[in-house]
Amino acid sequence: MIQFIERNLKQIQQGGSAVLFRKVTNILCCILAIIAVLIMRLIKPWLLVRLDKLISSRIGHFAANTEIYFCERDAGLNMPNQRYMDIFYLEKPVCNKQLTIMWQRVLRIWPAWIVESIILVNQLIPGGKAHKIGTNTQDDRDVHNLLDRFPPHLEFTAEEEALGKAGLQAMGLPDGAQFVCLNVRDSAFLDGLFSTGGWDYHNYRDSDIQNYVLAAEELADRGYFVIRMGVKVQSSINSTHPKVIDYAANGMRSDFMDIYLGAKCDFCISTSSGFDAIPTIYRRPIVFVNSLPVGYSSTFCDKYISITKHHFSTQLNRSLTLSEIFSHGVGFGHFSSDYETKGVELIENTPEEIRDVAIEMVERLAGIWQVHADDEALQQRFWEIFPSDVVDASIGNPLHGKISGRFGAAFLRNSPQFLE
Repeated sequence: MIQFIERNLKQIQQGGSAVLFRKVTNILCCILAIIAVLIMRLIKPWLLVRLDKLISSRIGHFAANTEIYFCERDAGLNMPNQRYMDIFYLEKPVCNKQLTIMWQRVLRIWPAWIVESIILVNQLIPGGKAHKIGTNTQDDRDVHNLLDRFPPHLEFTAEEEALGKAGLQAMGLPDGAQFVCLNVRDSAFLDGLFSTGGWDYHNYRDSDIQNYVLAAEELADRGYFVIRMGVKVQSSINSTHPKVIDYAANGMRSDFMDIYLGAKCDFCISTSSGFDAIPTIYRRPIVFVNSLPVGYSSTFCDKYISITKHHFSTQLNRSLTLSEIFSHGVGFGHFSSDYETKGVELIENTPEEIRDVAIEMVERLAGIWQVHADDEALQQRFWEIFPSDVVDASIGNPLHGKISGRFGAAFLRNSPQFLE
């Protein structure tokens, strides 16, 4: 630490006014951080001060990780056995201003330049581990099934409720209209946000928005408005149905309405990407389609229904069964190369498969779903094969808790070989 100060003093002597200001600021931050850490250590027996950053550059983590932090706090998990105070800072770029405003109401979020300096000094002085907040049991995965036990921790103010209703009306939705959020991942957002590129390893998760038109128009014919979500997208959805709204591409998108729509939708159709964390933290039902990796399927809530992409083996010249997906080592693949090196081509769900699982959600929510004779047997067989007890080797924690979600009924009926 003394070397750090000496180095900055030397640079001040050699630099101009801008360098002078920056280096003096660094030294002052360092000195203040040292004082803060010493105070933290002194008061620790009476009050444990903990610090960390919020993963605020990606909406999935910003929403879900933070909400699960609250749920684990409510459940007494991963929390100190003494009086404590948690302080956070935001990493940049911050993905959503409205979500930031709402978390600031319920969390201590301090400027990064203050907290980062304190964290740095705390790491340099031995004995600082207790002052780090750390992560949840499994980051953004609800392995303790807490979202069903505790209510959402974010609420809209009266003014925000009025603004949200006005936003719905501006999109053509009458009061009380049912609507579905459609969230289909492509690479446009990350490629635009991080100009350095290098995100193609995630491309195995992408989907073609046009494969969702059939489902969107089926839902629209059933009385739902379907709102296509996205901060930045590669192409517009090809539908002229008046109840299919391309909010992501029609110029009406805003940080505020992203949160309001996700919180208020009747359900969401998603490809397991960032935005679906908003309906997740507001306990909205979700249909996951083209969901990958299969082993990371969202299983934590009985309001979740999932189907996955087809895993076609170029060596066997056929689609893999569920058991083979795991035996071939692609059930937990997080990189496009994980599938390519195993000779597995990922084929998107057909428009009919997406439509069928969307209808299943609609009819289950309405209480009119007709169970086929073999549906429960197929579900049971699926979850017998699915490795629900798998443990994340990197941290030793489970990926799943109680299995509450379902796999799409029509997918299993129409693909009998999948469970062989």
